Amino acid sequence: MTNKLEQLKTMTTVVADTGDIDAIAQWRPQDATTNPSLLLKAAASDAYRPMLDKAVADARRHGGSDAEQLTVATDTLAVLAGREILNLIPGVVSTEVDARLSFDTAGTLERARRLVDLYDKQGVDTSRVLIKIAATWEGIRAAEQLEKEGIRCNLTLLFSFIQAAACAQAGAFLISPFVGRILDWHLANSGRDSYPAAEDPGVLSVSRIYNYFKANDYNTVVMGASFRNTGEIEMLAGCDRLTISPALLQELQDDTAPLTRKLSAEGVSSPDKLGTVNERVFRWESNEDAMATEKLADGIRRFTADQIELEQRVRQLAKAA
Repeated sequence: MTNKLEQLKTMTTVVADTGDIDAIAQWRPQDATTNPSLLLKAAASDAYRPMLDKAVADARRHGGSDAEQLTVATDTLAVLAGREILNLIPGVVSTEVDARLSFDTAGTLERARRLVDLYDKQGVDTSRVLIKIAATWEGIRAAEQLEKEGIRCNLTLLFSFIQAAACAQAGAFLISPFVGRILDWHLANSGRDSYPAAEDPGVLSVSRIYNYFKANDYNTVVMGASFRNTGEIEMLAGCDRLTISPALLQELQDDTAPLTRKLSAEGVSSPDKLGTVNERVFRWESNEDAMATEKLADGIRRFTADQIELEQRVRQLAKAA
C-alpha cells in the first residue's frame, strides 16, 4: 500500500514548510513557504552563504543609510532564497513582508511591491510568487490592493473565523490558518493535556473556514499550517493545501495505513451566515476571541524577533566582508 504522504497528495496540494534548500530538494513539494523564522534557521547553513554574500553586495551597490542597506540586504536574501526554491519546485513560493509592518498598510504595500520588483530583476516569473502578509485589518487592506494590481497574497498568522472571512471578502488568493498554535493556546488555557485529533481546536477552526468558503463560493485557497502532529494533518486531508514541516512529511511517508479524505467541496454546507466584514465588525469579533488576539500578537512578536536576529547576522557579515 502507498504511504500516507502519497495518499495525501491525491487529495491535497502538499507544501513544504521550510526554507531549507536541501530539505526542499529532498521532498520536492508542489509549493514552498518561508517566514523570518525559517529563513533564520536556513541562513546558518552553507547553502545560504553565497546568497548572504550576494545580498550584502547588492545592498552596498544600492547605497543609502546603513538601515536602508540592511533592509535591502534582508529583502534580497529572501528573494534569492525564493529563487533557489523555485528552481526545485513546480509551483509557487511565499515570501513574507517584515512583520514590523503588520499594522501599516502603506508600508506593507511599499515592501510588497519592492519584493516583487526584486524577483523580477532576478528573472523570476512573478506569478510564481505569493507575498505573505499578517492577517491584521491593515494587512488585509494591503492585500486587497495588491490583488487588484495582480500581486497574489498569502495571508498568514490567521487564527480566527473573522480573519478568514475578511480575507475572502478582500479577494485574497490564499490564507494560511494556523492549527498547532491554536492547539497550544487551548492546552495552556483549558486545563487539558491533550485533544483527540477529531476534537483538536485548530483542526475544527480550519474545517469551519474551509466549509464556509466552499459553501459560499469563495475562491480564496485554504492552506492549513503550523502542525504539531500528523493526526492534525490527517483530519484535514482534502483541504486545498497543507504546508507541512520536513519532520512530519517523514512521518507521513513512513506510515502505510489507509488515509481517509475528511474535507471536500462536493455537497458542502456551512451554518455560518455573515454579512460584510467592515473594520468595526472585524475589530469587535477579534477582541471577543482571546485566543486569536493573543496568538496573533505573539506571532507578530516572534517573527519580528527573528527578523531582527536575521538582520544582526547580515550586519555582522557586512562588517566582516
